[in-house]
Amino acid sequence: MELSKNIFFNTDKLTPNSEVKISYTGKFFKDGSEDVYIHYGFGSEWTGVNDIKMVKSDLGFQAEITLLEAESFAFCFKNGNDEWDNNDGQNYVFPIEHIETDLIVVDNSYSLAAPRRLRKSYIITKKIKLAIYKILKYLPRLVSGKYTPRKANEE
Repeated sequence: MELSKNIFFNTDKLTPNSEVKISYTGKFFKDGSEDVYIHYGFGSEWTGVNDIKMVKSDLGFQAEITLLEAESFAFCFKNGNDEWDNNDGQNYVFPIEHIETDLIVVDNSYSLAAPRRLRKSYIITKKIKLAIYKILKYLPRLVSGKYTPRKANEE
Protein backbone atom coordinates (compact mmCIF):
# COMPACT_ATOMS: atom_id res chain seq x y z
CA MET A 1 0.00 0.00 0.00
CA GLU A 2 1.45 3.40 -0.98
CA LEU A 3 1.13 5.87 1.82
CA SER A 4 3.09 8.94 0.88
CA LYS A 5 5.87 10.11 -1.43
CA ASN A 6 7.12 6.72 -2.59
CA ILE A 7 6.79 4.96 0.77
CA PHE A 8 5.05 1.60 0.81
CA PHE A 9 4.01 -0.67 3.69
CA ASN A 10 3.20 -4.36 3.34
CA THR A 11 -0.02 -3.89 5.32
CA ASP A 12 -3.11 -1.70 5.18
CA LYS A 13 -3.07 -0.78 8.86
CA LEU A 14 -0.25 -0.13 11.28
CA THR A 15 -1.03 -1.91 14.55
CA PRO A 16 0.99 -2.08 17.78
CA ASN A 17 3.30 -5.05 18.40
CA SER A 18 3.31 -6.08 14.74
CA GLU A 19 6.07 -6.22 12.16
CA VAL A 20 5.82 -3.97 9.15
CA LYS A 21 7.96 -3.99 6.02
CA ILE A 22 8.71 -0.54 4.62
CA SER A 23 9.76 0.05 1.04
CA TYR A 24 11.25 3.41 0.08
CA THR A 25 11.60 4.56 -3.54
CA GLY A 26 12.21 8.24 -2.85
CA LYS A 27 15.04 10.55 -3.85
CA PHE A 28 17.87 8.38 -2.44
CA PHE A 29 16.70 5.41 -4.50
CA LYS A 30 16.32 7.56 -7.61
CA ASP A 31 19.74 9.18 -7.27
CA GLY A 32 21.47 5.79 -6.82
CA SER A 33 22.57 6.01 -3.18
CA GLU A 34 24.12 2.79 -1.94
CA ASP A 35 23.61 3.09 1.82
CA VAL A 36 20.25 4.30 3.11
CA TYR A 37 19.16 4.23 6.75
CA ILE A 38 15.72 4.68 8.25
CA HIS A 39 15.72 6.77 11.42
CA TYR A 40 12.51 6.17 13.37
CA GLY A 41 10.71 6.62 16.67
CA PHE A 42 7.25 6.32 18.16
CA GLY A 43 4.79 8.97 19.32
CA SER A 44 5.23 12.72 19.30
CA GLU A 45 8.19 12.37 21.70
CA TRP A 46 10.03 9.95 19.38
CA THR A 47 10.49 7.23 22.01
CA GLY A 48 12.43 4.12 21.06
CA VAL A 49 14.57 5.96 18.49
CA ASN A 50 16.59 3.64 16.26
CA ASP A 51 18.47 3.58 12.96
CA ILE A 52 18.35 0.58 10.63
CA LYS A 53 20.30 0.12 7.43
CA MET A 54 17.88 -0.63 4.63
CA VAL A 55 18.43 -3.37 2.06
CA LYS A 56 18.53 -2.29 -1.58
CA SER A 57 16.45 -4.26 -4.08
CA ASP A 58 14.76 -3.71 -7.43
CA LEU A 59 11.67 -2.51 -5.52
CA GLY A 60 13.55 0.13 -3.54
CA PHE A 61 15.18 0.17 -0.12
CA GLN A 62 13.45 -2.10 2.36
CA ALA A 63 13.47 -2.66 6.12
CA GLU A 64 11.37 -4.57 8.65
CA ILE A 65 10.42 -2.83 11.89
CA THR A 66 8.45 -4.02 14.92
CA LEU A 67 5.96 -1.36 15.90
CA LEU A 68 5.69 -0.45 19.57
CA GLU A 69 2.64 0.54 21.59
CA ALA A 70 2.28 4.22 20.61
CA GLU A 71 -0.07 6.65 18.92
CA SER A 72 2.09 7.22 15.84
CA PHE A 73 5.09 5.98 13.91
CA ALA A 74 7.51 8.70 12.76
CA PHE A 75 10.55 8.26 10.54
CA CYS A 76 12.89 9.84 8.04
CA PHE A 77 15.71 8.62 5.81
CA LYS A 78 19.39 9.42 5.48
CA ASN A 79 22.02 8.20 3.06
CA GLY A 80 25.72 7.43 3.51
CA ASN A 81 26.64 11.11 2.84
CA ASP A 82 24.51 12.30 5.81
CA GLU A 83 21.89 13.80 3.52
CA TRP A 84 18.34 13.60 4.89
CA ASP A 85 14.93 12.98 3.36
CA ASN A 86 12.66 14.16 6.16
CA ASN A 87 9.57 15.27 4.24
CA ASP A 88 10.71 18.90 4.08
CA GLY A 89 11.41 19.04 7.82
CA GLN A 90 8.08 17.50 8.87
CA ASN A 91 9.20 13.84 8.97
CA TYR A 92 6.95 11.03 7.83
CA VAL A 93 4.33 10.40 10.53
CA PHE A 94 1.64 7.72 10.36
CA PRO A 95 -0.95 6.81 13.00
CA ILE A 96 -0.83 3.43 14.70
CA GLU A 97 -4.34 1.99 14.91
CA HIS A 98 -5.30 0.29 18.14
CA ILE A 99 -7.67 -2.65 17.90
CA GLU A 100 -10.68 -2.47 20.20
CA THR A 101 -10.72 -5.64 22.28
CA ASP A 102 -13.88 -4.82 24.25
CA LEU A 103 -16.07 -6.48 21.64
CA ILE A 104 -13.97 -9.63 21.25
CA VAL A 105 -15.47 -12.61 23.07
CA VAL A 106 -13.05 -15.35 24.03
CA ASP A 107 -14.68 -18.71 24.69
CA ASN A 108 -12.36 -20.94 26.68
CA SER A 109 -15.01 -23.52 27.51
CA TYR A 110 -13.58 -26.07 25.10
CA SER A 111 -11.56 -28.89 26.52
CA LEU A 112 -10.21 -32.23 25.42
CA ALA A 113 -13.75 -33.64 25.73
CA ALA A 114 -15.01 -31.34 22.94
CA PRO A 115 -14.01 -33.73 20.09
CA ARG A 116 -16.06 -36.47 21.75
CA ARG A 117 -19.13 -34.22 21.78
CA LEU A 118 -18.54 -33.41 18.13
CA ARG A 119 -18.29 -37.11 17.26
CA LYS A 120 -21.51 -37.93 19.12
CA SER A 121 -23.43 -35.11 17.48
CA TYR A 122 -22.08 -36.14 14.08
CA ILE A 123 -23.19 -39.77 14.59
CA ILE A 124 -26.63 -38.70 15.81
CA THR A 125 -27.03 -36.45 12.77
CA LYS A 126 -26.08 -39.31 10.46
CA LYS A 127 -28.60 -41.64 12.15
CA ILE A 128 -31.38 -39.07 11.79
CA LYS A 129 -30.58 -38.57 8.10
CA LEU A 130 -30.62 -42.34 7.52
CA ALA A 131 -33.97 -42.69 9.30
CA ILE A 132 -35.49 -39.89 7.20
CA TYR A 133 -34.12 -41.51 4.04
CA LYS A 134 -35.68 -44.87 4.92
CA ILE A 135 -39.01 -43.28 5.76
CA LEU A 136 -39.12 -41.37 2.49
CA LYS A 137 -38.12 -44.43 0.49
CA TYR A 138 -40.21 -47.17 2.10
CA LEU A 139 -43.29 -45.35 3.47
CA PRO A 140 -44.82 -44.79 0.02
CA ARG A 141 -44.35 -48.49 -0.76
CA LEU A 142 -45.99 -49.51 2.50
CA VAL A 143 -48.96 -47.19 1.91
CA SER A 144 -49.46 -48.35 -1.70
CA GLY A 145 -49.12 -52.02 -0.78
CA LYS A 146 -46.16 -52.62 -3.11
CA TYR A 147 -43.68 -53.30 -0.31
CA THR A 148 -42.33 -56.79 0.00
CA PRO A 149 -39.79 -57.50 2.70
CA ARG A 150 -36.55 -59.16 1.75
CA LYS A 151 -36.34 -62.84 2.40
CA ALA A 152 -33.19 -64.34 3.81
CA ASN A 153 -31.30 -66.37 1.24
CA GLU A 154 -31.62 -70.02 2.01
CA GLU A 155 -28.91 -72.36 0.90
